[in-house]
Amino acid sequence: MSGQSKFPYLSTLEVRDTCVCLHLQRAARAVARRFDEAFRPLGLTNGQYSLLMSLNRPEAPKMGDVAELLALDRTTLTANLKPLERRELVSIEPDLSDKRSRRLRLTEKGEELLLAAYPIWKKTHAELDDLIDDPQRMRDELVRLS
Repeated sequence: MSGQSKFPYLSTLEVRDTCVCLHLQRAARAVARRFDEAFRPLGLTNGQYSLLMSLNRPEAPKMGDVAELLALDRTTLTANLKPLERRELVSIEPDLSDKRSRRLRLTEKGEELLLAAYPIWKKTHAELDDLIDDPQRMRDELVRLS
């Protein structure tokens, strides 16, 4: 058996150098690590911050609405909520108008944590914006892709 692959190595290099999906995944992981490190003193991950922030609304949102906003399936959202619920940062309540639905509410502790986390997010976000030539254009393009 020869050591030669039937698949051309030049095609591998093409994917490495041009694949939008690969480069978005790598960038997303790097950005996530940066925010995870920034939020570590608060015992918070970037995903938890986004989830808590998504609940900061005048009216407690339904689980389905939060799942859609964060591009998560309901099972993953439920799993992500459990540690936040154990820390008493969120409460999960029945929807009074639809007993099958659940509403997610920030608790007072959750709001306090967001107050502490927001300046960290702001500083880390500004540092990232400084690394990007046109951050608003990049955000617009990412929204368009999603």
